[in-house]
Amino acid sequence: MSTQEPRKPQATLELVAQRAGVSRATVSRVVNGSDRVKADARKAVEQAIRELNYVPNRAARSLAQGRTNSIALVVPENTAKFFADPYFAKVVQGAAQYVAGTEFMLTLLLSTESDPAKTTRYLQGGNVDGALVLSHHAADRSYADLGSLLPMVYGGRTMSTDQNEIYVVDIDNIAAARQATEVIIAQGRTKLAMIAGPQDMGAGLDRLTGFQQAVRNAGLEPAAVEIGDFTPASGHQIMQRLIGNNVDFDGLFTASAQMGFGALQALAEAGIKVPEDVSVTAVDDDSFARSSTPPLTTIAQFPERQGEIMAELLIKRIQGEQVPEWSIMDTQLVLRDSH
Repeated sequence: MSTQEPRKPQATLELVAQRAGVSRATVSRVVNGSDRVKADARKAVEQAIRELNYVPNRAARSLAQGRTNSIALVVPENTAKFFADPYFAKVVQGAAQYVAGTEFMLTLLLSTESDPAKTTRYLQGGNVDGALVLSHHAADRSYADLGSLLPMVYGGRTMSTDQNEIYVVDIDNIAAARQATEVIIAQGRTKLAMIAGPQDMGAGLDRLTGFQQAVRNAGLEPAAVEIGDFTPASGHQIMQRLIGNNVDFDGLFTASAQMGFGALQALAEAGIKVPEDVSVTAVDDDSFARSSTPPLTTIAQFPERQGEIMAELLIKRIQGEQVPEWSIMDTQLVLRDSH
């Protein structure tokens, strides 16, 4: 008749401390990643943890700290736009990679069109310790109101003007647009059109400002400015409209590579050659920029790195550390065949 082996007692903080020859507080500091532990004590604790197969009780620790050890990445866009835009995927990837090296979990929240307040209720319900917010629109007042209740970091300049502390990770969109436009002007083009982004978003406003600055600095006037929504379809439709209205232009700056992709398709359909007839540049060095015909000259931003920085700053805020309110990332001019 077989007998079951007695179950080994689960390793506790106290047993680890006893095995390592240190105090319970020292073990706790090691487990929580504190740097206030001497190297030899840390080594002894880590060895004891391995020998005893100690697994920290994260649920109990979270309860004691008043935390969920979970953060949200909020995208106030519909599902179709989220999955069609490579920018979002890269930001999520960067944030997830950073969070994977911490004790936090990352929850992705897409705003629902049928019940946009659902996301706000979730964030207010104590389900997460903080939130990353992407693609912020002027109408997204609920997120601005949450800023006083929950640590938040925005990907891109927020449109809110009444928050005391706003933490943002972004590029200098004015400078990026100005540089992309100056590339066109350097080719001797004098009649410049722009397909701008939504004017209820920081990136949309700032890239229009950068275009206007470059044109004005060159002593020129814009041939046309049309407002799109950052998608290929809007770039295609607006370009068709410009061509149909016989707008005279020899240069085009689009506020996103996706709109540039669509605009290039419309130009090709109309028999207008790029760059022979029209010089074209954009912002975003994504799959749309690389696969367009011809490949787009762009200003590259680095959304994966943006996601990493956003997650790092948010977790530091949750842990009570001081972080800069503005983190401006570098960009890079990528010269291809469209200019």
